[in-house]
Parts: sequence; C-alpha cells; structure tokens
Amino acid sequence: MSHTPSPLPRVAVVFGGRSEEHGISCVTAGSVLGAIDATRYEVVPIGITTTGQWVLIDPEAASLRIGPEGKLPQVEADSATVALTQSATGASITVSDPGHPPHELGDVDVVFPLLHGPWGEDGTIQGLLELSQVRYVGAGVLASAVGMDKHYMKVVFAAAGLPVLPHVLITATSWREDAERFREAVRALGFPVFVKPCRAGSSFGISKVHDESELDAAVEDAQAHDPRVMVEAAAPRGSREIECGVIGGLDGQAPQASVVGEITVGGDHEFYDFEAKYLADQSTGLFIPAEVQEASSRRIRQLAVRAFEALGCEGLARVDFFLLPDGRVMINEINTMPGFTPTSMFPQLWAATGMPYPELVDHLIRLALQRDTGLR
Repeated sequence: MSHTPSPLPRVAVVFGGRSEEHGISCVTAGSVLGAIDATRYEVVPIGITTTGQWVLIDPEAASLRIGPEGKLPQVEADSATVALTQSATGASITVSDPGHPPHELGDVDVVFPLLHGPWGEDGTIQGLLELSQVRYVGAGVLASAVGMDKHYMKVVFAAAGLPVLPHVLITATSWREDAERFREAVRALGFPVFVKPCRAGSSFGISKVHDESELDAAVEDAQAHDPRVMVEAAAPRGSREIECGVIGGLDGQAPQASVVGEITVGGDHEFYDFEAKYLADQSTGLFIPAEVQEASSRRIRQLAVRAFEALGCEGLARVDFFLLPDGRVMINEINTMPGFTPTSMFPQLWAATGMPYPELVDHLIRLALQRDTGLR
C-alpha cells in the first residue's frame, strides 16, 4: 500500500549509525526532532543500528537523551526496517514490517543526516543520497570525506594558504615497516604532540604525548580506531581554543560566520576529550562570545568562511582554531556535522549571533530544499 503524498515537505531525520559516535548522534537527533516545526514539515525519524540496519523510529517512544551515569542512547533493531528506493521524483521510503508485505511510506523531500564519524559524516551516506537523487542537509561527498580525514583536511587547508600546525601522517603499513623513521619525524615536531586517529570524532582515540616514551602506546591506541594516524605538534602553551560556526546563505547568498566562542578545560582534563565534551562538570567552560580582540575575532570569522569554501562545504560546519599567545591564528579542524544539541557549541554560537535553535534547524532544512541534486 502507498500513503497519500504529504502536503508538507517530508523530512527524513537519519541518526545513529555504525561509528563510535552512535550515541552522540542519537542525542543530537533527539534535540533536532524536538525543534522541527511540525506545522511546516512532516518528519520521519529513521535510526541506523550499530550493525547498519535502518529502522523506523517512533519519536514518542524513543529516549534520545544521555541517561544516568552518562549512558548514551542506542538505536535497537526492534522496529520496522526501512530503505530508500528510487521513485519517479527522486527517493521514496519503503517499510518492511515482519508479517506484512513491504509498503511505501512516500517520497522524501530532504534528508537530515545527523550522523557523526565514519559511515555517515565521511561522504558515504552523502553518496547514497546523491545516487538516490534526494536533497540533504550538509556537505556533499567530497567535502564530507575530506572534512572527516584530519590529514587530508590539513593538506587542503595548506594548499589554500590557510594556517595549520605541522603534523606527520602514520599509516599502519609504514609504522609496521619503519617505526623509527616516524619516531624521528615526531621528534622534529617537538614534544608535546597530539596523536589522533585521522577519521574519528568526539576525541575518540586522541592522546596527548609528553615525551617519546609515550609515543608508541599512543599510536597503537589511535590505530585501534583508525589505521591512519596523525601526529600533530601541540599549540604553544597559553594558546586558546576558539570555535566559529558557518552556515550557507539562503537564495544563493554567501556563507555566514557566527560570533566566536572559547572552550576552557579544567579539572583532570589536559585537552577537550570525550568526557570534557559530553560528560564534564563545571571544569569545562564555554564562553560565547569569546573575550578576544575585535581584530582577532574578525580574522577568525574570515578564516572560518575561507575554510568552509576551501573544502567546498554546504549547509553547515564548525571550524576550530587555536589563538596563539602572539596573536596568530591556526586552524585546528573543521566539522561538517558538528554536535547539534541545544547545549553544543555550534547552536550556541548561532543563538548568540541572533539565530535561536529552532530557527537554525529550519534554516538548514530550507537550504537543503533549495539545493539541486546532481552536480552543482
């Protein structure tokens, strides 16, 4: 059976996924689902289990919040499964419920892929959506893939003349065959350094290495998350962590940058790790707008838009910076699907800029509805 076409644009909110950031994606989805204006859009929540199964989610029954003791929500494979199928106008949602024949839920006007990390934020689902000829929120295939890989991201930034800290790439094969060559390259960076999986998010697998005795264990820990590992020189002592949000402009207008915000980390956290991001107490501080000189704020906002354009991003991104003690600005990384709960940095930056959370969600959906499918 087929549902009657909706008089409202149908938005499929897709979340969960196979990456380590599954739980954070669910929390993000809970916030977005609560913010979408039901009088303007028909919303279809779709969860992806940790094994990759797509299921239809009942938004009333789903608990998409961080639970007691930091327990993260998870998509369970106990609902009707769904798939995107080709239709005459683009893509349709087909539902398969045990004991019932498959049926179409209807065409999809736009997908909001709230997926963090590999198999979601890295261009994979974006490629699926491109093949399905369906519009979606956020960066396209190439920008998503490059933005997910910290090494290639910095290669693109450097080629565009944007300031980045020096780093060394270690692959699993090269480390196995000649680890000493890379130890020497890391020595040349100077300690401390940060060892990072190239394609992980939410600070999974990141270690601060104070001297060479800690390097091998940190590389092996990062390789447990990704065989490609980046070792990056630490910003000088006294550097500040500054972030800026960027969104695409409606009706073909240029991207816009938000006010800038600052992260401070205290307590036992040496850097902005997973616990500091999502489970911390008052030791982690977000200051919006950041107390920086106007010239520094202007420079950061300009660089944020340049980084957004250098990767060919669309929709939204959060660009993270180091403001060095001597006033120089270095780009740390870009996130093409940043944390998106109302308390996350990206929405807070835009709220301080004059675009509250529900308006921000609506802006991104409208942007996606305006984009063409295919090459653009």
